[in-house]
Amino acid sequence: MSRIFHPLLYILVSATRQELARQVHYLKTENQILRSKLPKRVLVTPTERRQLVKAARGLGDALRELVAIVQPSTLLRWLNADDAPRSNKKPSTRKPGRPRTPEDVRQLIVRIATETGWGYTRVLGELRKLGYRLSRQTVKNILIEHGIDPGPKRGKGTWDEFIKIHASTMWATDFLSKRVWTLRGPIDLYLLVFLQIGSRRAWVSSATAHPDSAWVAQQARNFCMDLPDGDRQRAIVLHDADTKFTNQFRGILKSEGLRPHKLIPVSPNLNAYVERFIQTIQQECLDHFVVVGKRHLNYIVREFLGHYHKERPHQGLGNVPLSGLPATGNGEVVCRERLGGLLKHYERRAA
Repeated sequence: MSRIFHPLLYILVSATRQELARQVHYLKTENQILRSKLPKRVLVTPTERRQLVKAARGLGDALRELVAIVQPSTLLRWLNADDAPRSNKKPSTRKPGRPRTPEDVRQLIVRIATETGWGYTRVLGELRKLGYRLSRQTVKNILIEHGIDPGPKRGKGTWDEFIKIHASTMWATDFLSKRVWTLRGPIDLYLLVFLQIGSRRAWVSSATAHPDSAWVAQQARNFCMDLPDGDRQRAIVLHDADTKFTNQFRGILKSEGLRPHKLIPVSPNLNAYVERFIQTIQQECLDHFVVVGKRHLNYIVREFLGHYHKERPHQGLGNVPLSGLPATGNGEVVCRERLGGLLKHYERRAA
């Protein structure tokens, strides 16, 4: 009986080994296909590393034929490190790969690129001046992550960019009109406005009912007399195509070192700053009055200009007055008024 049993047992065991061998062969073939589709470098987490070390124990020389995720020497080094006596040091929590660029540096890169329109190479040069050591590719990647074209901005740019660049040396001029009442009935009075685009400082002429070329030329002289010498250095004066801006008017400006520039017709946006100032003085001041005569209009405009330059905050300039923030103290807050309470502002009473 025992002679019959042993051959049968051997046949069953042999059959099982053949099936296992076929299964192992299939798994090897499938594993090779999967390996061919993986990237050249596969990063493993600390947990996966411990799993590999545990599974590799006892494989011996077969380890070199089986391992594929990492180099055999790397896995052997992990095995040796795991067998070494454990110290009291805490395991490293640092993620594999190059450390992430600090957030403050990333924000600085975005800020420089946004404010200047420079390409990533020029931005890198500025960073090195500030003591930061980054690669060109790192700067380029950060700009791309924030949706910024890493290439330099080229071309002539927009009109808005042109205005911002020249704002400190650019004036704009236009006419302000107001219907007033006189003994002879209502008439229209005109004032000539000059606005410094960078600082928002305004110069407004006296009113006239006849803004002919002679009157406009005289206002140009008056404006140049009141203009500080530092503002005459190659300053540009924008004006529209109104026929009252004659060659005489332009010649007077040129003789004072200014550069008049006539805007193209049907382009209201090109003179938007001075037109916005005219809208401001009309809506905040003149529209609230029934003006009677030239002297009345000149007085109202002078009061508004005093409020505009010294007391009124300007949102386009950090929401502070043109004269800057006054010295603050602990005095009582009081309300100051102009034009019968139409124009108000608040300040602390002097001690």
